[in-house]
Amino acid sequence: MIGFLGGRKFGVGLMVKTMKKNLIFILLIGLIVLAGFWSVFSPLNNTSEEIIFSVKKGEGSGEISSNLSRQGLIKWAPLFRLYVLVNGMAGDLKAGDYFLSSSMNIPEIAYKLASGQVIKIKVTIPEGFTQKQIEERLGLVLPGDNLEGFLFPDTYEFNFGFTAEEVVKRMKENFEEKLTQQMRQDILFQNKTILEVITMASLIEKEVISLADKKIVSGVLWKRLSIDMPLQVDATLAYLSGQQDWTFDEMRQEIASWKEIDSPYNTYKYLGLPPGPICNPGLDSIVAAIYPQESVYWYYLSTPEGDTVFNETLAGHNAARARYFK
Repeated sequence: MIGFLGGRKFGVGLMVKTMKKNLIFILLIGLIVLAGFWSVFSPLNNTSEEIIFSVKKGEGSGEISSNLSRQGLIKWAPLFRLYVLVNGMAGDLKAGDYFLSSSMNIPEIAYKLASGQVIKIKVTIPEGFTQKQIEERLGLVLPGDNLEGFLFPDTYEFNFGFTAEEVVKRMKENFEEKLTQQMRQDILFQNKTILEVITMASLIEKEVISLADKKIVSGVLWKRLSIDMPLQVDATLAYLSGQQDWTFDEMRQEIASWKEIDSPYNTYKYLGLPPGPICNPGLDSIVAAIYPQESVYWYYLSTPEGDTVFNETLAGHNAARARYFK
């Protein structure tokens, strides 16, 4: 009897010890899981400074995890990889350049990479910019022939590290979209080419501001062409000089010397349209070039305030010049 009770007591003691060991093991596992959970959902630190993190094409979750850890954005690479695997995001991590910081936790970083929130560069190309001005704004040399006039001015978003080829492709595609099929048919119906119309639009873009004035100027210039009258567009001289950012007064002071430049772009010396566009016109100028407004006017000038003064006769035009350009 004593042996039986003693054995039972021993067995109970052994069971209690085993339960304590199991409990300690479970607690340790729980702490490890909790630590992992905390590591996943807690940022590495509170530094909000962003750095550029690049995911290259072909990189998998393992390599991306290692790079995140190496650049100090996460603490443990295996945790990031485990998180994206468990959540089915491992195959969705997209190539590109991202702004990330160590104040972001693993789910935030994973979501940004999986949703492709790459760095975007927004660039506005104003109407009337020349190719050279576009290149200066972008810091790139744009390759390709006959781009002037066909790089549609607009606001664009490019991925960080964009190339000249990407810029040209996007801007030319935008031009093709803006020049509708109806516009193309109307140009053809008028026995004109797209190059002629865009060249005219580029002159109009540089000469006047409002759509109403642009349509009248378009009518004046097409009418001059029809009788072999020189266009005498000052903007072509500015294009020849390479001075696109001068003030009105500065241009007026230099224009006399520019008229002596021997070039087919000099519309004072040579009849007809110049060989090509002198800038990249906006939609209003293109519309005005396709759909000119008929009028009695043969002459016009722009005042220092940007207004347009139209005249039927050369005498009236000269009087206006004397009045505004003393």
